[in-house]
Amino acid sequence: MDKRPIGDSGIEVTPIALGGNVFDWTADEATSFAVLDAFVDAGGTMIDTADVYSAWVPGHQGGESEALIGRWLKRDPAKRYRVVIATKVGFLDGEMVDGEYVAALDPQVVMCACESSLARLGVERIDLYYQHRDNEKVPLADSLGAFDALRRDGKIRAIGLSNFTAERIELALGVSASHGFARPAALQNWYNLVEREKFEGPLRQVALREELAFFSYYSLANGFLTGKYRSKDDLGKSVRGARSAEYLESERGAKVLAALENVAAETGAAMATVALAWLKVQPGVTAPIASATSLEQARQLIAALTLELTDAQIEQLSTASA
Repeated sequence: MDKRPIGDSGIEVTPIALGGNVFDWTADEATSFAVLDAFVDAGGTMIDTADVYSAWVPGHQGGESEALIGRWLKRDPAKRYRVVIATKVGFLDGEMVDGEYVAALDPQVVMCACESSLARLGVERIDLYYQHRDNEKVPLADSLGAFDALRRDGKIRAIGLSNFTAERIELALGVSASHGFARPAALQNWYNLVEREKFEGPLRQVALREELAFFSYYSLANGFLTGKYRSKDDLGKSVRGARSAEYLESERGAKVLAALENVAAETGAAMATVALAWLKVQPGVTAPIASATSLEQARQLIAALTLELTDAQIEQLSTASA
């Protein structure tokens, strides 16, 4: 199966990543284990999570997703050598300001949070460790210095930046170079067929120019690109359904769903599979991240590992989503 590098880290991953945000939340432990097994048994390698998943759920305190992955690995330790685990720091120890997380990236916070993530995951080293969101009040030399110390101590393999602007990514690369730190190898930001502007432009340009891996989140637009939301009456199908209301009302949303339906009919694949297959061939994209709350959903994202769209099908989707 096709493997793609995570920057200059020496790590390679398959072109679809499994999102862990739903583990022990909208996917219970048994379902989460089944999804993880299916993904890895099909050849998938990358699992993406964060320490904050899923602190927003009543009764949760964060770390639930990491802890579940840790229990899964403990059940079958050999799978540790078949997967690349990415997690993030900043939100769990941060604070909410006007409905937005402000990332806590002070060096001591980063060091302690990493130890907690390692313990929950039950691993000795995290493969890819992200700053979950930029915090301009914390000097990059401080936060990146903490990440570099973790790397030198063998606690992490590679460094990632999530939710950074192109300008701040370039600044982070400069700070890393001037201080002799290991340079960031990966980026993670919002990108999908109905919100292409989130990545295309300066962010993609810096990713390509600096040869940084890019992983997209919200790759299926909170489920909109699966086709399950066709009217406002459908929004109640999921706890995240309300997020698709604006897509339903947009001309682009309707055009994209129609194109996805056409290509799905031509390929025999699910709409979700087609949407991910389009994403994985976009310039600069290393792997789209998608989560699954059932085995059927897992099969749809697994199918995207190997589905190759024709040039005409890619163009049809690109035109509809322009």
